Amino acid sequence: MTTVGFLGSGAIGGALARLALEAGHKVVLSNSRGPETLADMVAALGPLASAATSAEAAAAGEIVVVTVPVKAFAHLPAAPLAGKAVIDTCNYGAERDGHIPELDGTSLTSSELLLRYIPSAMIVKAFNNIYYKHLLSLARPAGEAGRSYLPIAGDSAPAKAVVTGFIESVGYGVVDSGPLADSWRQATGTPVWGTPYGPVSDEQGRSAGEEAIRTALASARR
Repeated sequence: MTTVGFLGSGAIGGALARLALEAGHKVVLSNSRGPETLADMVAALGPLASAATSAEAAAAGEIVVVTVPVKAFAHLPAAPLAGKAVIDTCNYGAERDGHIPELDGTSLTSSELLLRYIPSAMIVKAFNNIYYKHLLSLARPAGEAGRSYLPIAGDSAPAKAVVTGFIESVGYGVVDSGPLADSWRQATGTPVWGTPYGPVSDEQGRSAGEEAIRTALASARR
């Protein structure tokens, strides 16, 4: 059993927490409004789920999932994330986050920006390219037909190994798309973002195998 801390408990965070629990992990959830606002969610998820402050969730997690708006990066608890594998599910959107010139251009990826705020963490970009309902519906055990793949990007080989193991445990295969500098290949609007898993109007989605994900990543243009 791995304890997974969540900084943010919205659609992707909630879906991933559910998958983690089904895989036998423990989850500690947090949000910007305080643990008391997560009482109903925790009750629905069961005894291996709990709520905490962001700092407490970051400290408790052996793996920590950051799933917040990019504009909230500055408020993340950096100290307890030092040395940990941190999964970055976040996507930049100027309409929500405000314009960030480096992200509007091509000089920086959102994961590289996150690293500026939590510089001692080992960030791996993952789960940012799939609709949360598809994330739930497409999970399959290893070896089962129709198992889908997700891309990851990161600079730390040990962190990638940890995150790969976690992703595989919750029902997906993994395609390594390179370092954080290449994580733009799975950002909003790229060929691997959403499309391989089907339209959001189809809540069940469709499986996307390893070759489909590799092809989509390779066809991305910045």
